Amino acid sequence: MIAIHNVNKWFDEFQVLKDCSTKVDKGEVVVICGPSGSGKSTLIKCVNGLEPFQEGTITVNGVSVGDKQTNLPELRSHIGMVFQNFELFPHMTVLENIGLGQTKVLGREPSEAEARSMKLLERVGLTDQASKHPAQLSGGQQQRVAIARALAMDPIAMLFDEPTSALDPEMINEVLDVMVELAQEGMTMIVVTHEMGFARKVADRVVFMDEGQIVEDDTTDAFFGTPRSDRAQSFLSKILQH
Repeated sequence: MIAIHNVNKWFDEFQVLKDCSTKVDKGEVVVICGPSGSGKSTLIKCVNGLEPFQEGTITVNGVSVGDKQTNLPELRSHIGMVFQNFELFPHMTVLENIGLGQTKVLGREPSEAEARSMKLLERVGLTDQASKHPAQLSGGQQQRVAIARALAMDPIAMLFDEPTSALDPEMINEVLDVMVELAQEGMTMIVVTHEMGFARKVADRVVFMDEGQIVEDDTTDAFFGTPRSDRAQSFLSKILQH
């Protein structure tokens, strides 16, 4: 479904991604973890063309992301993206936020988009919030709306960029529960996160990054069993203490 091959990226003189290669099969859940500044968020943004990269190839469902001929807006319409800070339109209601892409990009009739939106709000447990604006919701509720909005586009894969890092601890589980359900239903997912409990429970594979490189790419059991690299062992020993 997603293939990343020898990807290099620079911000001016600074190389932020160094020869990154991995792949995600259909229905697979891959967690990307590592210390801050290791290139995790940059890599996931390269997958749907939000960040350009200078060398290497990324293909999504056979479409080359870096090819100048590729219609990136169309590609992005097939890949759900959930950001750290929700990115909802503040002047629109919850229902309008979820319906916008359906009518503007997918060409659905407003009544069809509204029915689909309500079904997704039911799925994330927020039908009673449909007429509210984002500012009237908690962070956890806003993030669940953002997930519903991404799912409304019927994506072939979902990308999550630290979806719980801006949330209070009490709200983290309500978002992770929705993500666990998605994974169990067979959604192809790449998740950048520090939530190691989620990774252990849901991920098929764990990719560990440090200083722009993929240091480890292994099954979840192997990664949490005995990581091969000292760097991953050090990272896990610190993060699993809390």
